Order: sequence, then C-alpha cells, then structure tokens
Amino acid sequence: MQLIFDLIRYQGNIPIPSAMYGFIYYFTQIMNLIFCLMYFHQTIYIIIGLFKHFKFKGTNYNKHKYGIVISARNESKVIANLINSIKASDYPQELLKIFVIADNCTDNTAQICRDLGCIVFERFNKEQVGKGYALNYLFTKLHTEPEFASLVPEAYIVLDADNVIKPNFITEMNKAYDSGYEMATSYRNSKNIGKNWISAGYGYWFMHEARHLNNSRMILNSSCAISGTGFLISANVVKEYGNWNFFMLTEDIQCSTEYALTGRKVAYVSTAELYDEQPETFKQAWRQRERWAKGFYQVFGKNGRKLLKGSFKNFACWDILTTIFPALIITMVTLMVLPICSIIALCIGEFGTAWYAIESLLLSFGLLGILMLVIGLTVVITEWKKIKTSNWKKILYIFTLPIFMFTYIPIAVSALFKKVEWKPITHSANVTLEEIEKKK
Repeated sequence: MQLIFDLIRYQGNIPIPSAMYGFIYYFTQIMNLIFCLMYFHQTIYIIIGLFKHFKFKGTNYNKHKYGIVISARNESKVIANLINSIKASDYPQELLKIFVIADNCTDNTAQICRDLGCIVFERFNKEQVGKGYALNYLFTKLHTEPEFASLVPEAYIVLDADNVIKPNFITEMNKAYDSGYEMATSYRNSKNIGKNWISAGYGYWFMHEARHLNNSRMILNSSCAISGTGFLISANVVKEYGNWNFFMLTEDIQCSTEYALTGRKVAYVSTAELYDEQPETFKQAWRQRERWAKGFYQVFGKNGRKLLKGSFKNFACWDILTTIFPALIITMVTLMVLPICSIIALCIGEFGTAWYAIESLLLSFGLLGILMLVIGLTVVITEWKKIKTSNWKKILYIFTLPIFMFTYIPIAVSALFKKVEWKPITHSANVTLEEIEKKK
C-alpha cells in the first residue's frame, strides 16, 4: 500500500519511484500471486498428508486375473530380481502371467525371462523408439491376434525392469481394481536413494508425490495420475485407447490427461509399494528430466486448452494442468524478465532499480527454495522408516533437494528449444528386495 501511495504522489524530498521500479514491483507480485493461486491446493494436500493416510479397508476382495507387463531394453543385470519378486508375491500365481517386451535388446534379456517362465515378445524397431511403442506392440498382439486371445487378463500391472515389488503389492493393487477403479497407481520407493544427492532428489520427490499428493487426492475423492511404473490399467481401457495409443515422451502423463478429461478417476494404493532405481549421474538425470520436460510440453500443447476448459467441471483437470506446465512458465518468465529489467535500469543510470530487480529475483527463488526445504522436511517426517539409508543422510538430503529441483530450470529451458528423443537409462543396481530392506 505504501508503494502504491508513493507512485501516486510523494511528499517532501523523497524521490518518486521510476516507472521501471514500479513495473518490477508489480511484475514480481503478480507472478508470485499466480504461483500461489495455482498451487494453493497442493499446500492443502501436504497438510492433509501429514496427518491422514488413505487405505482401502476390508479383506473380502475378489481375486482377478492380471498380466504383469515389463518393457525391457538390455536389462539383463536387473530384470531377474523383479521377476523373482513377482513370483514371491502372496497373490495366487495361477492368476498371474508375466509378459516381457524385449525391446531392441542386444543382450540376453529375452532368454533370462524365458528361463524364468515369462511370456516374451521380442521387438526390433529403430524408428519407433520408446516405452509407448513397446507397450502398444504387446497390447496389439494380445488383443488382435487369435493365438493370444486366451492369454488376455482382466487388467494389466505395468512395471519397469529395474523394479522389485513387495510381496503384497499385487494383492493391494487388486483392492483398487475390485473396488471399481480401472486405473490405479502405487507407492514408488527407491532402492538406491542413499547413493547421492541426485538419486535422493528423485526418491524424495516420488515419496512426496505418493504421500502428500496422491494420498490426499484419494482422501478428498479426487483423481490421481499414473507415473511411469507401478500402475494398473484394465484391459478394457487399454482397448479403448487403441491398445495404448500414447507415444509422446511422457506417455504416462498423456494417458492420465486423456483419462481425466473423461471424468474418470485414477486410484492410489498406498499399501502397494515397489522399489525403483534412480539415476545416479547428472548426465543421466539431465537426459531423463529433459525428456520429461519435453513430454510435458507436448501434452500441454495437445490438451492444455481442453484441461483448462475441463477444470470448471472436474478438479482433476486443473490438478494435471498445473502439474505439466505452468510452474515452468512462471519460473522461466521470471528468470528472463527481471535480469532484462536490471540491465535496462543500468543502461539508463537507475542503479538502485537495477539492484532491486536482482533482489526481487533472489527473493523469488529464495522463497521457492524454502518451499522445497519444507517438502523435503515433510517427506522425512512422514516417510522416515521408508527411506532406506542412514539417518544422517536422511537429514542431509532435505537440504540438497532444492539444489536438485533448481537444476530442472536449465533442463526445462533446454527442452523447450531442443529436439529431444527417447533414450534408455542404464540400470545396474542388482539387489534383491531382502537386500534393499536391510538397509538402515
């Protein structure tokens, strides 16, 4: 209010702020306001997630037939651990079939899976590269070729080759399907979370998504979103979407978006937990997150307007809309405009205004850093026992999470202008479920 008054009329010898100073002030306040309005609901989610934990109740659930789908490209080092964890699950094995797409493999992944009793489909296509194409290849064969008709289950559970699942994983996912949900996601833990600040950044963020976002969405009877791995989808929905007709760089978000636009809900099963391997080098992390950023742009470009329109009827559309793009817009616009204002102010001799622009930029990113610290802290508070690393590292990674998240800014800028292609991430953490859970 004081600045508004000063901009109208100053008394005495106090200088009137320049137009550039006023622009910087109002620009900063407007961008901060937009950010707060767009993500206020996630603040509510975090608060709810601190105190409540959604679980499907009861034990009288019908058992359904599932196909466990694994897309694998040169995963000979890790895939046996996943298959063994599936076979060690407490769900009736006669109701399960494990399908593996050996996608452009040059190692013995296919043979390892056959030896372990899996149904293996080998695919070789150097033009159509990516998990979306691999899933479409498998589903098309199962649903259109008569020789495979007897293999088609009621629903599929999609996993990545580097995962391992807990013994009750499928039993818990079955609760969501038997409750009427045709899509569901699970709790994504990390088997190498304690390796360094990069793997920890991934791990903490996935725990945040599970406990503080998806968990709260279920409590509020909203819809969640599938995330790469550990999700269930009914065979009917797969057929409805052209046997997985999702080929963007983030095919999971593309699917979640299309599903939300129909008004249907994706469930979250907090008690279905898997362990996922995270990138450990900055080069791999850059490449993966650059693909994610580009994929978000693709989904936003195709469905952004539909999501905005659907937001007036279905809050899940707004939830996904604010996930796939606006935060990056706000961050990049702020990052571009304030330094430009500072340079212009220097050129016209307004040194105080130039410094004010830099101060505003630092304050905006400082507040964002504090938000990341709060997210890291809430993860440690609620998920302490699930973070498989030493106690001092659990605390340390609260403070490295903002650094990890800030590295997304140059990645997102790069993805905006660069042609990004799908490339596999190397997995080498050859550990069993028992070895992971022994970590303290």
